[in-house]
Amino acid sequence: MNPLWLSHFTATSSIGRGLEQTLAALRERRTGLAPCAFDTVELATFTGEVAGVDEVQLPAHLARFDCRNNRLAQLGLMQDGFAGAVHEAIAKYGAQRIGVFIGTSTSGILQTELAYRQRDAETGALPVDFIYGTTHNTFSVADFTRCYFGLTGPAVVVSSACSSSAKVFASARRMMKAGLIEAAVVGGVDSLCLTTLYGFNSLGLLSGQACRPYDAERNGLSIGEAAAFALLEHPPKNLCSDAVLLLGTGESSDAYHMSSPHPDGLGARMAMQDALNMAGLAPSDIDYINLHGTATLSNDAAEGLAVAALFGNGTPCSSTKGATGHTLGAAGGLEAVICALALQNGLLPAGLNTQQADSSLDYLLENREQPVARVLSNSFGFGGTNCSLIFGRADH
Repeated sequence: MNPLWLSHFTATSSIGRGLEQTLAALRERRTGLAPCAFDTVELATFTGEVAGVDEVQLPAHLARFDCRNNRLAQLGLMQDGFAGAVHEAIAKYGAQRIGVFIGTSTSGILQTELAYRQRDAETGALPVDFIYGTTHNTFSVADFTRCYFGLTGPAVVVSSACSSSAKVFASARRMMKAGLIEAAVVGGVDSLCLTTLYGFNSLGLLSGQACRPYDAERNGLSIGEAAAFALLEHPPKNLCSDAVLLLGTGESSDAYHMSSPHPDGLGARMAMQDALNMAGLAPSDIDYINLHGTATLSNDAAEGLAVAALFGNGTPCSSTKGATGHTLGAAGGLEAVICALALQNGLLPAGLNTQQADSSLDYLLENREQPVARVLSNSFGFGGTNCSLIFGRADH
């Protein structure tokens, strides 16, 4: 494929607001996971909560979008000069030639949970100030982002569980290749809510401690929240040596089971191979793999088999969910930004909380500093919706 340029990117999660704090947390091996104290939740689990989200004020003309998910989105958009970069792109291309592609899983469902507590005691009616379409609705976060910038181009939400904000890179690439748009705001936003926490608890997938991806004693995941964004553009002729490019995308849908991956990682392997094929690369060209690595027994085992079958055991890899928690629909976008930081800073981040990896992979228990030219990021969702992304430095 013709590579696309991540001209600007940013991430906000439990380990920090913006790139500087995120990079510092990765270097210091600092986790954002803590015992759950969210809202009225009474579960013995850990979460990666972003501080200060409830204090965010949306602009008055966007008040109809007010919910935790959109407040988190705005908090993310305010970091690292990202909003200014989008406005520069609008001046360059026009508001109608920039698309918005956002991944989310639960969107603003917390707003419905809050409204349900306030329903009329006699009729059961929800409060009159509850606006489903601009809060709970899955499209809400893309609509909010489009209105926040005054964009008039295509706006799309991908909601394919935990692969959502990886797949938006592929969706944007296709629309840019078709010539329908010149640039795209891509990313993912997912926020904590009771539905997610109690839902994963009902599946027996929550750990009672900070999650331990790929650990021999792993026993479940930790839920986090995040907002991560990138501005995709066609690369100019002269790029800085450390500019980050999207080199390949791979998607598959094995539909093996509603909530469990194919035991041999078939769909995962297909997605990784397709990403390599698009990028014109061999497995040996990849310097680091950011694993999906949720810390559940079945996910890590299946992904480990798929990675080993394709890459062997010589490629350094880790899951960063021990730091951020599993941010669900935002995970692909967040981990894409972490991969971009790895490329620019020569940092392979360790998998936190893991004591003894149970796979044959070169799983990083300590940070490793070395030149990094190309990385692969995996995001796999319920129902067998799989996506792999390959990023690389412009000087390779």
